[in-house]
Amino acid sequence: MSLENTLAISILIPLFVTFILPALKPRIATWVSAMSFLIPMAVTLGLLITLQEFEIPLINLGPPIGDFYLLVDPISNAFGFTICLVSAMVALYSWPYMKHRFEEMLEAGETKDTNWEFRKYWFLYNLYAVAMLWLVYAGNLILLYIFLEISLLASFLLIYMYGYGNRQWVGILYFVWTHIAGVLALLGFLMVGFENQTLALHSLKVIGFLPWLLIFLGMLVKLPGLGPHIWLPWAHAEAPTPVSALLSPLTVGLAGYVLLRIYMVDSSFITQYRDIIIAYAVISSVYAGFSVFKQKDYKRLLAYSTVSQMGYVLIALCLGSYGLVGVVIQYMSHAFGKSILFMTAGAIIASFHGLRDVNKMGGMHEYVPTVANAALLGFMTLSGILTIGMFGEFYILAGLTQIYGFNLSVILAVVLVFTISGLYSFYTMKIIYYGKPAGYEKPRINRLLDFPLYVIAFFSIAFIFPPLSTALLNGMKILFGIGGVVP
Repeated sequence: MSLENTLAISILIPLFVTFILPALKPRIATWVSAMSFLIPMAVTLGLLITLQEFEIPLINLGPPIGDFYLLVDPISNAFGFTICLVSAMVALYSWPYMKHRFEEMLEAGETKDTNWEFRKYWFLYNLYAVAMLWLVYAGNLILLYIFLEISLLASFLLIYMYGYGNRQWVGILYFVWTHIAGVLALLGFLMVGFENQTLALHSLKVIGFLPWLLIFLGMLVKLPGLGPHIWLPWAHAEAPTPVSALLSPLTVGLAGYVLLRIYMVDSSFITQYRDIIIAYAVISSVYAGFSVFKQKDYKRLLAYSTVSQMGYVLIALCLGSYGLVGVVIQYMSHAFGKSILFMTAGAIIASFHGLRDVNKMGGMHEYVPTVANAALLGFMTLSGILTIGMFGEFYILAGLTQIYGFNLSVILAVVLVFTISGLYSFYTMKIIYYGKPAGYEKPRINRLLDFPLYVIAFFSIAFIFPPLSTALLNGMKILFGIGGVVP
């Protein structure tokens, strides 16, 4: 079978499975959902290691839409692999977590049938994850927008139906803000289409100032940066934890993917406003990083960390070829680290009857050591310590010196951003997992609440060693035209 057919069939599997999951029993649906993402995960990893780059034609709709096709290159393979890995592991984690959530809702009289809720959940979960997977292989901006909207609609419904607190209000807040982002991006895409008489990425020649501005502002809301970030702590904190474990690690970073693809067509906007964007990204990241210290809710704390980490993506986007490598690696490292951390928060919620207040969590390592150790690996990934995150920081600093030389003030500003991530990581570990135990009984942890975290952590570490590190970095270097030695 050709590589084109292998890739196409592998990413069709989770899409097909989405429509049969509601007919299966919840436990069986859990494993089928996970397997449907493990298959394309293996295929995308193989394509990533062998540095494959090709296109799969779908249909031509004529100007100004142009070709619909699947774009396969080291970037889409890196993003696709990350989405598949995290989606598969979160699917396994969903079984015990959502069982707990549905029982909670049953006791509160918010639902009458757990099995019926599982049917709806599995359909929306798979639809959400598979839309993100197809988005990163979409070779046409309208096709990309369609999958973006599907992912936002599915995630909105999951928050609206199964979230915490005032979930309907939070769901609508999420829906409105993310659709402001979508509308801005769509306007920009349409202007690009009329400007180039096509929206196929391989045929685009130029991105004018106004469409670039609209797309950039839209993705800034979705990312999000300081200011438009107000929706994120609500949505990520109140979403059911498996949804938080996709929303923060995978969805918000896709804004960086869109900006990266637009940059590869025409970098003029970023080049012209580089200094302003970097200054904004540093302020955004520092503000959100310090805000982490003020949070009392574990999931809300992690949400502010996401805002801070997305500042890395904006900074990297401005730093030339090395920075573009940093964008891809930062997406992967943030996805690995933050999915682990949101799942640790959920494991505590499920095991300690809704416990979320960090002031009541001292010494949790005594009660849930496997969860605590996974959290340490998650924070190491965010901080770039002996994990793939260190490559992300390396390439951001390499791009910084390439663009600005040894400008001490700029380098120190970015190093400050990196340092804050390390500080709030170890602060969080100390107040939640170490210190005086809070006096709880040691719970019995379902293995699906901790095992998937270690699978993700394995890949976070494995990507600093050959063959994964060399394949990933060589693929990026070829694509972005970088010479030199792989660090």
